[in-house]
Amino acid sequence: MTTSPVASVLFVCVHNAGRSQMAAGFLNHLAGNRIEVRSAGSVPGDQVNPAAVEAMQEVGVDISAQKPKILTTEAVQASDYVITMGCGDACPVFPGKKYLDWALEDPAGQGIEAVRPIRDEIKTRIEALIAEIDAQQEG
Repeated sequence: MTTSPVASVLFVCVHNAGRSQMAAGFLNHLAGNRIEVRSAGSVPGDQVNPAAVEAMQEVGVDISAQKPKILTTEAVQASDYVITMGCGDACPVFPGKKYLDWALEDPAGQGIEAVRPIRDEIKTRIEALIAEIDAQQEG
């Protein structure tokens, strides 16, 4: 029996190469098919940050096949939660969506040592997000 996702989450950062990719990877890994996951960038990069890929592999999450994607109005409209990570005013706002802004350091151009604490902070926030979504389903 297939169940449809209980919620849809869109992660947005400027390049869709680090923070938003790590967040999407954790949410997919921890929630499975229960939550639909998207990520996008206002100015997508050429590739996912190699240090972000390496940091995620250390904790058993493979994001190496991901590609940065452009932020579209449709992606925002199709999501219940829109979580921004430093994209400023580039994200369109629609009524009825839950917007969260996660102030996270940008891992762009940083080595693995600097990316690990960002990864760990993202994981903590993802776990709290899953708990919030689950609590709303029960309510």
